Amino acid sequence: MENRSGTSEAAGAGPAGELPAAQLPGLPWRVPLDPAPWWAWALFVLPFLAVPALNSWLWMGARDFLAVGLFTAIGASVVRVAGGVVLYRVEITATALKARTSLLVRSLAWQDVDQVEVVDGSVVLTSGKDENEINGIAKDQTQYVAAVVEAARRDATDEPVRRSRPYPGIGVVVVLVYLVLSVGAFLLRWHLV
Repeated sequence: MENRSGTSEAAGAGPAGELPAAQLPGLPWRVPLDPAPWWAWALFVLPFLAVPALNSWLWMGARDFLAVGLFTAIGASVVRVAGGVVLYRVEITATALKARTSLLVRSLAWQDVDQVEVVDGSVVLTSGKDENEINGIAKDQTQYVAAVVEAARRDATDEPVRRSRPYPGIGVVVVLVYLVLSVGAFLLRWHLV
């Protein structure tokens, strides 16, 4: 669920349609997403291989501690960006919309959603001045997803509000392993541990 701030009118924008109750799937329902693009997986995996190798083989001397820190920060930020913009799973429940990236699991309560619309092949949920975009939806499924989201939002008006903060996913553990490997490779190479 990519978060866009501000409001922008885009071509192809329109409100979500309504579906008869017989056509709605049972909740919780998983939004049909296209598989994550190859470059997202490559950006996620590459720093785990390259940075520990660079830390252990290329540097000599005390100034290399700065290089270790910089490469570690660069690699961790690449992993964060790659995980933050790609949706790996979006689930619609009776109380909220849950989205999983490689690093975080975010939740948006239906009572916080003011409007649901389709914009350029994505479903946009407006909450005040914030917009949360569900992109990467399987071809020809965008209108159906928007209708299911709107129906779930409409049905949740009498439900108790359940808000939750983003919490870490499995990617956080992977990033911590990456940090240990990148710094540990350097320390082992120069016999500092």
